[in-house]
Amino acid sequence: MDEKKIVSVEGHVLSSKNQPETKRAKERNKEDRSYVPVIVKRIDEAVRHPDDTLERAIKEGLEQHRRSKLSLFLSAIAAGLILGFAGMCVALVSQIFVGEENFILNRLAVALVYPLGFVVCIMSGTQLFTEHTATAVYPVLDDKTHFKSLILLWCIVLLGNLFGTLISSYLLFMADNVINAKEGYIYVMNHLIHFSSLEVFISAILAGWLMAQGGWLVLATPPASSQLLCIYIVTFIIGLGGLHHSIAGSAEVFSGLFHVENPEWLKSFKFLASAVIGNLVGGSLFVAVLNYGHIKKTQSYDEGESTYESK
Repeated sequence: MDEKKIVSVEGHVLSSKNQPETKRAKERNKEDRSYVPVIVKRIDEAVRHPDDTLERAIKEGLEQHRRSKLSLFLSAIAAGLILGFAGMCVALVSQIFVGEENFILNRLAVALVYPLGFVVCIMSGTQLFTEHTATAVYPVLDDKTHFKSLILLWCIVLLGNLFGTLISSYLLFMADNVINAKEGYIYVMNHLIHFSSLEVFISAILAGWLMAQGGWLVLATPPASSQLLCIYIVTFIIGLGGLHHSIAGSAEVFSGLFHVENPEWLKSFKFLASAVIGNLVGGSLFVAVLNYGHIKKTQSYDEGESTYESK
């Protein structure tokens, strides 16, 4: 006899008869029996249950692990190219406040334009390192792929992003007679690289935490304006706090390096290394592990409760 399986609205197998059902799986079964197809389809238009979001995160992360390396790399380059425009926006706005003492107004103005590159990047579906620090971890935590695959994926996306920001920074440098943001690029670069490695690391943990949480919110909300709003809010907070994002920061630093006569390569490398490691820790530990852990723990409790009730 064929094994009976529970299938979601999208057609994905959620569980089988031989596997213990979580409380959420039973709720989904009840929803499938209670609503006509048109109504069932509208379930996707509401904020998703955490169990459903985790399943989507695991599925999406697994797709990235199985994707061809060349495809990942090209998509990551595209993301880096797009984020170069985030650096341009920040430089143009910062240029207004060079030499000014109005710190709060400067931060607010930067925060308003900082999310623009991220919105275009994430909504276009390109591979951004900080968004996938957590997404790629979920399948590993769920024993659906191995740690070696995770490290390889991170390296490919990171290198692609950095290569993309390097290219976009050079193109923006070549077009600066039109853009006219030289002072802003240099100002932003000097602001970034003057922090100590520890300060950048802690700041990057917070930024990585927020970016990975933004990726979770995108999965938890319907594919419409609410996703765009989630991205904007998260990156607005990063910009307002002046927190360090490794990829956007690389675009800002590369742009500044092209415009100065004596580039400070060592300080720039220390900044990027500290930001990358901090983003990794913030995204993978504070979001992926915590989200996976608390949801799986809830599922285990629900299974135990169901077993107790059946006795």
